[in-house]
Amino acid sequence: MKRHARTTRLWHWINALAFVVLFMSGLNISNAHRYLYWGDYGFDPADAWLTVVRFPAWATIPQRYDLAEARDWHNTFAWIFALGLLVMWIASLINRHFWRDIATGPRDWTFAAWREAIAMHLGSGTEDGSRYNSLQRIAYGVVLGLLLPMMIFTGLAISPGFEPAAPWLVDALGGRQSARSLHFITAWTLFAFAVGHVALAMAPGQRRQRKAMITGTLDEETPRYG
Repeated sequence: MKRHARTTRLWHWINALAFVVLFMSGLNISNAHRYLYWGDYGFDPADAWLTVVRFPAWATIPQRYDLAEARDWHNTFAWIFALGLLVMWIASLINRHFWRDIATGPRDWTFAAWREAIAMHLGSGTEDGSRYNSLQRIAYGVVLGLLLPMMIFTGLAISPGFEPAAPWLVDALGGRQSARSLHFITAWTLFAFAVGHVALAMAPGQRRQRKAMITGTLDEETPRYG
């Protein structure tokens, strides 16, 4: 039973690697100035809306404070992250993965559909295992259509030298410091999603689903939930 196209699987693992490197190098960059602001400017800690903790070396790339090297890692994998998302979206529209598996309909937003998804053990798909349940479709739609693009656009807005090239983007995000705050919030929202995603993937009964993300197929009968 076909579960995931090759392009979907390839993007999944490349994106996972890119996100880990971006997140850890981002923590190193955050250590350079641990205060977040709203608007165009922000330098004085007294004006910050949030003081971020200093992240330990083991959680950062590189595993020591080095702003220049952290930016090199971050910028390199940002290109992989952005181009991978673009290719994935094009492939998903061409092979209809988006319309078949991710796009939601009115029923997906009902409590009845959500109860059904939970009853089928969230993360296991529909009864035949070939499609996502309603909560998965909503979650993946938000991640792919909102959070991942938000990471790219806010990252561009706070990149040194980018503002003169596209001031409209910085203005649309409320200013460079607002873009930085949104970048931080979105990164941690994605981190929370990733933790939940991994926890569900490692749950009992998910071995076939994990294997399908490598091989692309469900080679055993998926149990039905009644």
